[in-house]
Amino acid sequence: MENILIRLETQEDYSETENMIREAFWDVYKPGCDEHLVLHKLRQVSVFVEELDLVACDNNKIVGNIVYSKAKIMNNQNQEFTVLCMGPLGVLPSYQGRGIGSLLIKQSISKAKLLGYKAVVIFGDPNYYRRFGFENAEKYNIQTAQGENFDAFMVLELYDDSLNGIQGKFFDDPVFRIQSEELELFEKEFPYKVKHIIDTQLK
Repeated sequence: MENILIRLETQEDYSETENMIREAFWDVYKPGCDEHLVLHKLRQVSVFVEELDLVACDNNKIVGNIVYSKAKIMNNQNQEFTVLCMGPLGVLPSYQGRGIGSLLIKQSISKAKLLGYKAVVIFGDPNYYRRFGFENAEKYNIQTAQGENFDAFMVLELYDDSLNGIQGKFFDDPVFRIQSEELELFEKEFPYKVKHIIDTQLK
């Protein structure tokens, strides 16, 4: 860990970071992955938060990346409240389990607080994210856009009672919805990789 530097991503890093994210997510949740395309598209929309786009570097090699985008919670009166949506967050497989993801999360959350954001929303592994203070969104009376709650839908208040008076449905940006045709096209820019079906993938 002594060689790991956390810094802002630059435009010159984009291609390397996208390839790293592809490696990090390949075959994890489904055969292949689309997180590298989500990242690519996120950088082109207005909700992308450049100040929270951090990379972890081992010397000159990018081994991790975390990004955030602005999202909204809308209540029954159609009032909108801005929150942050975290992700993708990825670490190169050969560097996983060494605390790099934790470093990226902690540094970016500290920065998000300084930037004045109220909360961070994620869809992620509760066993991992609870250690950073994330709790089930149901505690804050926040549901998905479809009105659902489940273990992986989690929220972190960025300061005490920052979500006071804020409840309703969570909406992230449409950029997260990937079409199979655009993914197929985007994949041609990367080295060929075989997709595998694994029992641990999402059904």
